[in-house]
Amino acid sequence: MVSERPDGVAIDVRVIPRAGRSGIAGTREGALLVRLNAAPVDNAANDELIEVIADAIGVSKRTVTITSGQTSRRKTLLVTGASAETVRAKLGSV
Repeated sequence: MVSERPDGVAIDVRVIPRAGRSGIAGTREGALLVRLNAAPVDNAANDELIEVIADAIGVSKRTVTITSGQTSRRKTLLVTGASAETVRAKLGSV
């Protein structure tokens, strides 16, 4: 789910768009499960995903990018400026 890479920390994410409210909802199929209020239209869900993850980890939104799965429910995010240990600790406490 969370792995160290040379350019930052990779997080495997599974999203559920159009949920009642946004937030991290545990894990599913080896990925972090994130519920998003936004619909997957005009990149709204991806923008909200970045905001939810950045808030949960405590980093700036510009340090979180989607590296794969732009149009899929299964995505990989890259977080720069944080260690894998810090990311695991922050996401584990959410």
